Order: sequence, then structure tokens, then C-alpha cells
Amino acid sequence: MANNEKLQNRIREALAGSGELEEKKMFSGICFMLNGKMYVCVRDEEMMCRIGPDVYESVLESPGCRPMIHNGKMMRGFVFVSEEALKPRKDFEHWIKLSLAFNKKAKSSKKPRK
Repeated sequence: MANNEKLQNRIREALAGSGELEEKKMFSGICFMLNGKMYVCVRDEEMMCRIGPDVYESVLESPGCRPMIHNGKMMRGFVFVSEEALKPRKDFEHWIKLSLAFNKKAKSSKKPRK
């Protein structure tokens, strides 16, 4: 698993004060959980954004964006965005805001019983 500290730090900075933030190792990278819900993940030179199915089709043609395929299945509502496409601050903020908008609507997964 490649560790992209620069991109992770940009996300931490963008999410400061947004709510309860937790980091977990998932999807061969680091996932940021916001208020108990998966928000974005960093893997190698990409950021995986959880944007929801309602805007999924409209963002697929964005520069540096590609669908997320997990275990051979296309995951509607999740996309990967290349680090190159995230370099301009306004583009990075666009993806952060899209993910945040869906995070507010998303349901949190149930905590496993101990």
C-alpha cells in the first residue's frame, strides 16, 4: 500500500472542524470516515470519493475521474479521481464538497457487536 501523505494532509486540512473524523485502512489505502460514515479514501495517486448514485453519471466525464470497480462489480456512487486532477485547489474542493454533500445524506453502517 503506497502512502500518499501529501494528499492525506490536504484532506485532513479540508475536513478540520467538519465533524468526527476517523482514519481506517481500507481498499488498499487510508479511508477517512466522517461522523461514522465513509467519506473519501486515498490510495496511491488517487482519491476515492463517495458521491452517491444521484450525481454518479454526471461526474464520470470529469477530467481524471474513473468508476470504482470492486471485486468485478461497478460501485455506483463511488469514483476515483487522479491526484493530477486534484492539484488545482478549486477542483480538489469540488470533490470534497460533492463527497460532503453525500456524507450528510448517507446512512452510517451498524457497529459490530462485541
